[in-house]
Order: sequence, then C-alpha cells, then structure tokens
Amino acid sequence: IRGYYSREEDNILVFRLKEHVDRMARNARLLCMDIPETPADIENICLEVVRRSGFREGVYIRPIIYKSECSLGPTVVGVQSSFCCYVIRLGDYCDIENGLDVAVSSWRRLSDNAIPSRVKSTGSYINSSLAAAEAKQAGFHEAIFLRENGTVAEGSAMNIFIVYGDTLVTTPPNADILVGITRNTVMELARDVLGLKVIERDIARTELYVCDEIFFCGTGAQVAPVRSVDRRIIGNGQPGPVTRRLQELYFNVVQGKVERYRHWCVPVY
Repeated sequence: IRGYYSREEDNILVFRLKEHVDRMARNARLLCMDIPETPADIENICLEVVRRSGFREGVYIRPIIYKSECSLGPTVVGVQSSFCCYVIRLGDYCDIENGLDVAVSSWRRLSDNAIPSRVKSTGSYINSSLAAAEAKQAGFHEAIFLRENGTVAEGSAMNIFIVYGDTLVTTPPNADILVGITRNTVMELARDVLGLKVIERDIARTELYVCDEIFFCGTGAQVAPVRSVDRRIIGNGQPGPVTRRLQELYFNVVQGKVERYRHWCVPVY
C-alpha cells in the first residue's frame, strides 16, 4: 500500500487503503487464514504504523497475514494465523519518466489453479523473482509473463496495458493475474475521466510488438511506460501520449488533487 506525501497539506495520503485491506481479507479466506483483527482494525493499524514512523515522505506499507505456528506437513488448516505490518520509505520503484526495456520471460506465470495467482501471497513471488532476475541478468529492466497457453499474463509484479489509438487493452481477471488495485484505478480513470475505451481480453505475444503503447501499473510501479519489448521499439521509443495523460491524472489523484476521487486518499496525520 502506498502513501504519498502532500507538500500542500504536509501530510501523507494513503491511497485506496480500504480496497487493499478488503482484498487482503478476501485472500485470507481463500487461504484459510483467520485472524482476530477486523478490516477496520487493519486499516487503523496501517495508519498508526505510519504515524509512529514519523515519516514525511512517500512510504510503502506492507500488512501481512502469516501462519504463526509450526507444522511439519504442508497445511493451511488448523494452524494459527497472525497479523503484522511495517512501513518503509519509497520513492519511484522503476523509471517512470524514460520508460522500461523489457523482455518476455522464459518462465511462465503460475496458474491460478495451482497457486492462486489472484491472491497476493508471498510464496507466489518466487515466480516473480525468477522472471525479474532472468530479465535483469540479460540487461533488461523488467519481464513480461506469458501463460501456459502462450498468451500474455502480466509483468513480473505488475499488471500490463497495451494501447491502440484511444483504446486500452488489458488481460482479464481469469488470465492468471493479480487483480491489482492500481489496475482497477487506471481502468476507472481512463473510462470516466479521459473518455478512453477499455477492453479486457486475452493479449497475444505478437501484439506486444505492434501496439502503439505499453505500460505497466501497480502499487510499486505506479504507471510505468514501456519503450521496448525484446529489443523491439514500441511506438517511437518514448512514453506515448495516452500513457503520459494517465500518468499525470494518476499522480494528481494520489496526491488528493482531484476532488472526485479524494475519498481514495486517507490522511495519516
């Protein structure tokens, strides 16, 4: 969960806290993880952790539900769960100005029917780590996952959009993706504010090479343009106009500058 420092308000605004906590609660049910804290409790704890940190800058808040008892065999049933939360300083996670050079990974995105990819679980990040490491060792900034059927899933730890003209295309929830809060935010802003068309459908690998623009989005990545895939330049090799419009709007929203979406921003102090 990100918190953005607003100089105008001298405050940290936590972005879409309720939605993040709601997703965590749903994921916990799927993994048979029961904790005494309610979603409201978790929201308050997240805010209090930031308050006690005393930070006056951008932050990343990580609430975690984990199994806190030992079990010799692999099981999620009958093992106690606990909750913890920490906060760190965080600026830009990747290059959101110049764009990223990315590669299609040889690793495939894990199947939702194996380890639920729609769940934000620490174990599934082994999959992400392998893809990201392979890309960086080969000289790229990031990786794009394909599914086992060869269609596009997402980035190593972020959702993906491709752009044709004034149409955004992104992979659907059943495409082995994490259904991101930032993804949902971008879709709503694109439709309701910028008047763009947004389509959820399968994306073929070859579309990555012929579309007008590509960008990643996520809590860490925010809205991050892609300038090349597998050494093939996207568009003119610069962040595209649609991506730039979305970036500008997104950062105004998270800074609490758009009254229509002010309720997404929760002040810490």
